[in-house]
Amino acid sequence: MKTSCDDLAGSRDVDNIPRPVYALNASLVSEGWEHAKHQHRKAQLLYSVRGILNCEVEDGVWIVPPQCAVWIPGSMLHVARGSGETECYCLFIEPEAVANLPRFCCTLAVSPLLRELILRAVSLPHLYAEQGRDARLVATLLDELCEAPVEDLHLPMPRDRRLRQLAQRLLDEPSAKVPMSEWATRIGMSERSMSRLLLQETGVSFGRWRRQLHIILSLRRLTRGESVQAVALDLGYESSSGFVTMFRKAVGKPPARYLLERVANTTREGDFANVPGIVLGADS
Repeated sequence: MKTSCDDLAGSRDVDNIPRPVYALNASLVSEGWEHAKHQHRKAQLLYSVRGILNCEVEDGVWIVPPQCAVWIPGSMLHVARGSGETECYCLFIEPEAVANLPRFCCTLAVSPLLRELILRAVSLPHLYAEQGRDARLVATLLDELCEAPVEDLHLPMPRDRRLRQLAQRLLDEPSAKVPMSEWATRIGMSERSMSRLLLQETGVSFGRWRRQLHIILSLRRLTRGESVQAVALDLGYESSSGFVTMFRKAVGKPPARYLLERVANTTREGDFANVPGIVLGADS
């Protein structure tokens, strides 16, 4: 079955539901899905329980591992997709529902409390009472959402046509051991000009951009149960230890441990059976 939160929302005019928060779940999603470029007046939160979610906007790509969510501001054009088997929850939120909601697209870490509030919000009536217990629960959810820390799982995308070509080639050939000067030649730029423009448009250097790409690609594969060693070699690393060192510096933890902690924190006894395994290597 290929069902997304947007598919479930399609039969309802979510932008006109007169409540600060409207919650949906897509608990039967499996084997990947994609929702083409679209937008909502309301802001949207996609929370991943199982699998990897991806969100693409004009100037970036966001990845959402388990126990994280992607925040999409209101009226922002975006493409959403699931990689492999996914389970997700979706909130549609009035942009002015509370102060301090993010004004930009970002990946957010979801605390155990915020997770439980999201799960509870799904069971609320569409037109829950605007006073009383349900309204207080929604207010607490919004407060917790404002405090959720931002995860650095963002791949900024350049706007320049030549740099977009570079980005696509790197996405197509993530393991290619091509020096920066050769990439510049391939897209018709000098190395210096390419480096300067990439930094100007994305805020990161070529090396940092490529490392972030490897983080995103590796998380997609690791969450499907592939080994750290296999992923490392396919991304062009000489050994898994070199890849693990890069990942730890970028994310703060080795890759398999990073994902295992998220699965452990989101899975309660009896919940979500058959969560895909994470295969650890010696250095993971």
